[in-house]
Amino acid sequence: MLRGRQALRSGTYVCSVGENWMSVPASRLATYDDIIALPANVVGEIINGVLHTHPRPAPRHARAYSAIGSRLFASYDDGLGGPGGWWILDEPELHLSGNVLVPDLAGWRRERMPKFPDTAWFELVPDWVCEILSPSTARLDRAEKLPLYAHEGVGHCWLVDPDLRTLEAFENQNGKWLLLAVLENDAPVSQRPFDATSFPLSSLWAD
Repeated sequence: MLRGRQALRSGTYVCSVGENWMSVPASRLATYDDIIALPANVVGEIINGVLHTHPRPAPRHARAYSAIGSRLFASYDDGLGGPGGWWILDEPELHLSGNVLVPDLAGWRRERMPKFPDTAWFELVPDWVCEILSPSTARLDRAEKLPLYAHEGVGHCWLVDPDLRTLEAFENQNGKWLLLAVLENDAPVSQRPFDATSFPLSSLWAD
């Protein structure tokens, strides 16, 4: 069984989920219909016309993004013990310049997005995104999604690696990422744009 994403650029893009095989000929660009056709337990993204799929997150991955989401939601979305003023969402679907991206977490300042769109996706670029890295997603997150986020104008990006127990914080400067900090283990997390509060990085780990 194939896992993660496999793109055979010179022939056919092939995705296998269990015993269900799907293919998109390399001669055509993937469309949103290809995402709709995926099983419910598979996340689909379209990047530069190529369909990428991956299964639902493993427990360590799920723990990390649930923990970071709850920390930030309380202080920045609900405004409990923090400044508020944000929308913090798990796995929002972004439609940006023909690409369909699903970050693990994203945030919008409410001054830029006073209310949610009526669609099932967002066309307004987030102010912050966070990707929780795994062996099957790290290359795509770093090599393809990270440059797209910068190009589209996402202000800040965090990359969290539950296996290495690290958090990398980036700031967008003129379409390029500036690395602000690399935190590890139980270091305090107080990084832009959420530097008004602090929480221990160790709270993201499963053990």
